[in-house]
Amino acid sequence: MKKFITLALALCMALSASVCASAAEISSDGGSGSTPVYLSSTDDGTMEGEPSATAMSVTVPTALPMAMSQTGDVTTADNCQIINNSYGAVRVKSVTISAENGWRLTAFGDKSTLASEKVDSNKLGFAICIGDGEWAVTDSSDESAQALISAPIAGCYMSGAGNAANNTVSVDYSAIVTPISTPVTNANIANVVFVIEWDTAA
Repeated sequence: MKKFITLALALCMALSASVCASAAEISSDGGSGSTPVYLSSTDDGTMEGEPSATAMSVTVPTALPMAMSQTGDVTTADNCQIINNSYGAVRVKSVTISAENGWRLTAFGDKSTLASEKVDSNKLGFAICIGDGEWAVTDSSDESAQALISAPIAGCYMSGAGNAANNTVSVDYSAIVTPISTPVTNANIANVVFVIEWDTAA
């Protein structure tokens, strides 16, 4: 199949070359000729390359670290970003959070809402904001996974690489956590999944 595609592309190039070699003639004063412009997308940018779409390259945070104090205050990182390294514009299609390792999701709010929970209840309330968009929060459905963003909203859009002012968006997040009886370090209590798609004209 690969050889067939290469051969077909080569034939197209040959035919294009022959068209250029035998251009349409204009035989009258003020006459005109119509010349088509052909585009072939290739993997290496040459006329002989394999057909290929524009490459997507987007970097999302590798972790969203949190630290809870002895009084229940949660501190989060302030330098998390999504960076579009692609030539084309992209957007965040959706964001989903799932609780892990015996933890459960609960409604996000003031930490006082969890003050009556039993110690080691392992409940997490989570909120996230992308760019200049609105905050998306977990609810009280007690599901193991919740969709925080289900469709692109304000803040989810990034231009292509080369536009340094707009090809990066911040990822801000906050959380409340039930009390714990023993200290933990880098415990994986949830996973956040970012789904990225092209920002198409359609």
